[in-house]
Amino acid sequence: MPELTISLEKVAFLIEKAREFDVKQAASDPDSGSSAADDDMVDVLEDTAGDPVVREISGFINALTEDEQVDLVALMRLGRGDGGIDDWSALRSQALEQHEGRSTARYLLGEPMLGDLLAEALDAFGIDWTEERVTADSSGPSERDEDEPTRRR
Repeated sequence: MPELTISLEKVAFLIEKAREFDVKQAASDPDSGSSAADDDMVDVLEDTAGDPVVREISGFINALTEDEQVDLVALMRLGRGDGGIDDWSALRSQALEQHEGRSTARYLLGEPMLGDLLAEALDAFGIDWTEERVTADSSGPSERDEDEPTRRR
């Protein structure tokens, strides 16, 4: 089985953020001037030039090493069906060749359903990316609360 240079945590983060981006839609309230609450929060799902999700994803991808960026492109292509897990080396080589002088973030964000493609690729590797995800649970005390000497009993 091939090895990934990018960590599972980074790919999982990108899957979640890409899925946030994928649900965006073209401007449906172009004359919005009122508060978001009055508009039923419709503007939150609009794809705009200053989209904070795009900025976050771009900043995240741009901060990755070249090897990690190449892995992401190869993972996207694997998930898209451009090759199988046995073609990983070739997919990675193609991604490396095309990496020169290109914005990886722009390229990946231009791919519809990026989050789903990355998840499919991890499935091909036999990796369940959801196992590593931790969600906040406010139903019980935090570890910090238990260690804190001043907590109330």
